[in-house]
Amino acid sequence: MANTSERTKFFTESIIRRMTRISNECGAINLSQGFPDFEPPLELQEELKNVASKGPHQYAITWGAPNFLEALAKKQSRFMGIPIEAQKNIVATCGSTEAMIAALMSVVNSGDKVIVFSPFYENYGADTVLIDATAIYVPLIPPYFHFDKKALREAFEQKPKAIIICNPNNPIGKVFNKDELSYIASLAEEFDTWVITDEVYEHIVYAPNKHIYFASLPNMFERTISCGSLSKTYSITGWRLGYIIASEKVINAARKVHDFLTVGAAAPLQEAAVKALNFADSYYDELISHYTRKKKLFLKLLDEANLSYIEPQGAYYVMVDISEFNVKSDIEFCEWLACEVGVAAVPGSTFFKENIHNFIRFHFAKKDETLLEAGKRLLKLRELAYKHYV
Repeated sequence: MANTSERTKFFTESIIRRMTRISNECGAINLSQGFPDFEPPLELQEELKNVASKGPHQYAITWGAPNFLEALAKKQSRFMGIPIEAQKNIVATCGSTEAMIAALMSVVNSGDKVIVFSPFYENYGADTVLIDATAIYVPLIPPYFHFDKKALREAFEQKPKAIIICNPNNPIGKVFNKDELSYIASLAEEFDTWVITDEVYEHIVYAPNKHIYFASLPNMFERTISCGSLSKTYSITGWRLGYIIASEKVINAARKVHDFLTVGAAAPLQEAAVKALNFADSYYDELISHYTRKKKLFLKLLDEANLSYIEPQGAYYVMVDISEFNVKSDIEFCEWLACEVGVAAVPGSTFFKENIHNFIRFHFAKKDETLLEAGKRLLKLRELAYKHYV
């Protein structure tokens, strides 16, 4: 029997999705995979019912239904502060996961190098393998997760074709400030490098931090490929609606890649999502108020459980430090945590290129009662962990 492809030997299945399965098997509260247990906005649900009756039910234009693209262009132009043309600057994708791989395939050749900040969302490492590129990992340094300018310049001196920036960052919730982004922009210009951004948490940024779209920086729109999603903003992770925003040159390439990857995103869901894209600015104000309250509640619960953590500046994840338990395998610890304590987390090592095993990641996009029950269970974590590990 012939062997499977060599590329599949260089990455594992998603640890995040694996932890969801373990959580389900153990009856744990799933604070691992980042999806809410509350419903999307009622107006959006009602619109989906209408679309289910009237359609469309057949293929949309492969790179996006015209009304979806128009609504997205209008919304993103408003928030990004730059003009976005629906038919020139956008490709609708099957989630931001496809947006990222399509963006990479549109500008990166086999054998090219790509800079990735560590810690990173686990897909990026697998993506570089799938496109036969080499990742150059640049560490974000705890506890504030800044990057060393010298180390970043040395990475650029290796002549990468692209750099990936997740902002706000998953898993640590870092929000890159203007000075950091401007420095990256200067290196991108100097070394003629594409900048691929993952900005799915663009509307979940906690005061006083502010989200700055990389494409809005001077001279950066033509060099930037912005990947986004409706999943987190409207609590519709299962709809798998994402997008790429870029210059017409890049979009022409991305359309071809996207067409043969997935043909197109679901037409009925694009139609229904137009309702959300037309929400007033007050929706986004309410969204950040909602998650600010969730964050405060969950951090309070972690405090009550006497657990150390890194407070996020954006997104809805918290990295908890488990150093005190002398854990040798954070993967084993998370399996134990799900089955013995009843709360599921993601082992932090899946996000780090460095040999770091002392973090686990929780998320707090859950109903208050879910978080309160998780907090109740976490009260016994330290006692059980000391008995089991120390």
